[in-house]
Amino acid sequence: MRDRSQQGFAPRAIALFCGLALAQGAAASTCFGTTDSGRIEGAVTLPASGPNFAPYSALGIQLGRTYVHATVRDIVAAAYRDLETIQPGVTYVYGETGLRAGGPMPPHRTHETGTSVDFMVPVRSSDGSAARLPASAANRFGYDLEFDSKGTLGTLRIDFVALAAHLDQLSQQARKHNAPIKRVIFDPALTQHLFDTPAGPRLKSLPFMASKPWVRHDEHYHVDFAIRCAPRR
Repeated sequence: MRDRSQQGFAPRAIALFCGLALAQGAAASTCFGTTDSGRIEGAVTLPASGPNFAPYSALGIQLGRTYVHATVRDIVAAAYRDLETIQPGVTYVYGETGLRAGGPMPPHRTHETGTSVDFMVPVRSSDGSAARLPASAANRFGYDLEFDSKGTLGTLRIDFVALAAHLDQLSQQARKHNAPIKRVIFDPALTQHLFDTPAGPRLKSLPFMASKPWVRHDEHYHVDFAIRCAPRR
């Protein structure tokens, strides 16, 4: 007769192995250099989608433009989980992040170490309901859209409450993972609207880029995480 003490051993062993593999995977990413002159080893992709988030483009995933450092993946995923209850009904959309080996990813001037993520702005329609940013090849999957200084584009308006809540949760999760937010790039005029939201007071301590970026960053917000990268070699 089979020893009952060994029943279930295989499933437990498999679960343990998977847990170790995940832990090793989380520690396997190593970045080199800087966001504008670097590379990465052991990069991972962001989850393709979830209950409250989606990618900017399925094609972008297929082309391998959504790779990040494993710690960044964990931060982004944890923030989305928190937002399921904080901002129910909102579907967040992430944009481009980086290539599997890092390095230049035109037209971006950074995104080379897997420590940067673009997020498309959450929007609402004229009736106040949560909507999705229109994305197609014609508007470069959302990157060519232009909002005015009040955050409106036709019948759409930026959901500053949802956006601020996202940045707040990213900041909290980043600190928990010992990789605080290093820089946020978002149109300065639009940034002021974030401070008038419930999460706004907490956002004032975030390092928003003060100078004018090379592109406006009104349809998306760029976040860099402070992950220590080895010297480039």
